[in-house]
Amino acid sequence: MASVKVLPKYQITIPKPIRKKLNLHLGDAVVLDEEKDKIILRKGKTIYDYVGALPNTGMSIEEIREKAIHEAVKDE
Repeated sequence: MASVKVLPKYQITIPKPIRKKLNLHLGDAVVLDEEKDKIILRKGKTIYDYVGALPNTGMSIEEIREKAIHEAVKDE
């Protein structure tokens, strides 16, 4: 178990052993779940975690991502 302090803007630093165990790097997403009096932190999934889950569209992941971003911005 590790203890951390809540900093200004309610930020925390994830201890190095936990970062290594979860293979976390700068810019990675994490998910926080609340369970009674606990906060559970787990590594978030990225688009790359879903490679192979959908049929081949002939587009690269980067092209699919750019298309999705373009369509999301267009809808705003």
